[in-house]
Amino acid sequence: MDIPRKSAKRMKMIRRGVIATVGLVVIAAVTVGLSRLEPAAPSVDRRTLWLDTVKRGSMLRQVRGVGTLVSEDILVVPALVSGRVTYIRVLPGAIVDANTVILELSNPDLERELLDATSQLNSAKARLSAQRTSIQDQLLGNEASLAQYQASCDEARLRAEVNQKQFEQDLIPELELTLSQTNAERAKRLLEINQRRFEMFEKETVPAQLAELQESVSQAESLCDLKRRQIESLKVRAGTNGVLAQVKDKIEPGQQISPGTVLARITNPTRLKAQLKIPEVQARDVLIGLLAEVDTYNGTVQGAVSRIDPTVIEGNVTVDVTLDGALPKGARPDLSVTGTIEIERLEDALNVGRPVSASSEGVSELFKVVEEGKYAIRTRVRFGRVSVSTIEVLEGLDVGDEIILSDMSQWDGQDRIRLK
Repeated sequence: MDIPRKSAKRMKMIRRGVIATVGLVVIAAVTVGLSRLEPAAPSVDRRTLWLDTVKRGSMLRQVRGVGTLVSEDILVVPALVSGRVTYIRVLPGAIVDANTVILELSNPDLERELLDATSQLNSAKARLSAQRTSIQDQLLGNEASLAQYQASCDEARLRAEVNQKQFEQDLIPELELTLSQTNAERAKRLLEINQRRFEMFEKETVPAQLAELQESVSQAESLCDLKRRQIESLKVRAGTNGVLAQVKDKIEPGQQISPGTVLARITNPTRLKAQLKIPEVQARDVLIGLLAEVDTYNGTVQGAVSRIDPTVIEGNVTVDVTLDGALPKGARPDLSVTGTIEIERLEDALNVGRPVSASSEGVSELFKVVEEGKYAIRTRVRFGRVSVSTIEVLEGLDVGDEIILSDMSQWDGQDRIRLK
């Protein structure tokens, strides 16, 4: 019979304890070591990044905006009367002249109003004609009366002369002579009064009566002419030579039009300018007279800033650029264009390609490439003046430094990345 040894069992328990203790110590050491290690830098594919190198030299400051070509000569054709669109003869883009009918309107009320105006004119003319006949009759009657007064005056004068001779020959008494002379004076006085009445009637009363009726005829004629012009305006004409452009609110057949509605725009395709939308933060440096280049996507044309809108609309300022020289082929009103305005040229300026997050006179944190292109570290950079694709560097970078221009917002929590 075997007898178990107590010493062997005790040694086995001691070995197990030592192994467990050593294991705990090793685990604790590994844990502490790992906790003291810095986390591994995330990797970024270099081919997906946009990089540039800081350099010193000449820097051309420019601002860029998009816009359209517009005609410098625009004639707006409004509706002069109300009406309903019955026919559209010319579509936008067509070449028109002054007499080209663009569209036609209908308004039955104007036809009725013209008939009423014509009737009023005929009535006024009839009244004028009747008054002229009446006045002519009065003139003839007054002339007849005046002739009678003239005859009476002559008769009284002759009688007074005869009585004067007879009185001198003592054939009649002095009283009869005096009576004949008095009658002659009275007849002469009546003749003079009626002559003045006739002249006043002929020169003042007659013109006044005729003028009043003539004014009625003139008013009726003006009303008729107005109604005729309004009816004629139902055929809407271009009014000038040019190209028919699209209006803001498209006109459709059957549409009811009110007076003043813009029916058409006539543009001059040979005199165009560019209207650019410049961001307000960049527009503060734009001045009238600055040189500009407009890209029509089928060629470029040089120009100069001619007008700057004083208001800001949706974060943009409208800038007009007058174009110099021949226009590229295909240039027409409302064509989308891109314009670049030259602000100034900086000499001996530290500059780099414009990062996505960089702004004028601002501070940004960018990733600068280090360790022979293997890593990039976050660097604080202060920028100065800005251009379309470049920006002035004031602090944080030196000539030859390479930085990442791409959007790195997804790595905002990292100060170091690895480039692969």
